[in-house]
Amino acid sequence: MKIHKGLLQAATFDPTKRTSQMTIAEMCKKIEIKAFSLPLYQRDLSWTLQKCIDLFNYQLWGKAPVSPISINVINNTTNYVPQVGFIDREIITPIERGQYSIVDGQQRLTTNYKAYTNDDDFHNIVLDLAQGGFIKIEIAPRIYQIPVGILLNKEDSKLFNYTSSKSALSDQQTLTTLLQIRSKMKNYNYTINSAEDLTEDEQIEWFEVLNNAGSRVSIIQMRFSKLKAHGIDIYKQYTNLFRTRLYEAGYDDFFTPQKTNVSYPIAALNPAYEVLTKKNHSGNYAPMPSDTKENALCNLKPDQLTKCFSLTLETLDNVINFIEDNDIKKPARIDYINYLIGYFIFHDNVIDEEAKEKMITWIDDTDFTNRSNTERREIYTKLIS
Repeated sequence: MKIHKGLLQAATFDPTKRTSQMTIAEMCKKIEIKAFSLPLYQRDLSWTLQKCIDLFNYQLWGKAPVSPISINVINNTTNYVPQVGFIDREIITPIERGQYSIVDGQQRLTTNYKAYTNDDDFHNIVLDLAQGGFIKIEIAPRIYQIPVGILLNKEDSKLFNYTSSKSALSDQQTLTTLLQIRSKMKNYNYTINSAEDLTEDEQIEWFEVLNNAGSRVSIIQMRFSKLKAHGIDIYKQYTNLFRTRLYEAGYDDFFTPQKTNVSYPIAALNPAYEVLTKKNHSGNYAPMPSDTKENALCNLKPDQLTKCFSLTLETLDNVINFIEDNDIKKPARIDYINYLIGYFIFHDNVIDEEAKEKMITWIDDTDFTNRSNTERREIYTKLIS
């Protein structure tokens, strides 16, 4: 019987033997000195504040360990995936032999690191001694609430100074309890699964099996993250701005579930792409998540892509103003916004009185509920034509 020549090698190599343990404090130190980094393809931070709180509570109360961190150890420093820092996402150079590149675990590590550095993003997360866990607050901490960035800070003095300034926290039992919690959280061990010198494709395969199960959104994010090598940060230059504009206009419920944070803003680039590349409209270029064109967008020259960003953001402003200026009822779905972006772009952002009345009627008469992708594409094609 003919047996694949690599099968024996696969049968004798056991990657599960290459594991170790590391405390949260040790991992935070490695992030701080950039001994821990992220491969360029990694997506941006996606956890909500509640997810971060859930992790803290699980590390405090959980009866089973948090799932392992997966690391690619870079020994070949002449051929590796470019690395970026955890918080600033700036490219790290040069890379030293033995660099730890995080394949899976970015969200968990960043959450712990933000507490370690008392990041302002976590200013309203506290340990509530009365409730017995970490919670989110909307006002200043009460006497029995300790900010997570103080409790888990890298400097011991931060907690001592905080408790010393609060007479109710300075009794022996309270201080002992806080120190025990701090010690447990900082010395909490994560299992580390390691591999060495994986290629980019091997890392992405590992990442997807561990974390995404083929999630289209994560694949989109990884594809765009690689543009960082060309000086383009799609999150800072586009998607974050897209969401912020909508939040500021009162549309704060459009991005649920979390995956829509990326898919809808990216889909909204389709009209600008077709216009700027002078392509005739294709039916599968509707501004909806199933029609995102990350590959086509990433193949544009950097200046073309940034033009797509700026045109789409400018048009988003015009659409928001159009809705407000005409006292139109707030759309129930972001689809209305994205489709109007398409109409405005295909008509050079010029809307006369007749077109205005048609747009208002279209918003009133159009229903996206239970529509198939084919029907949604037809709605868009009719609208822009």
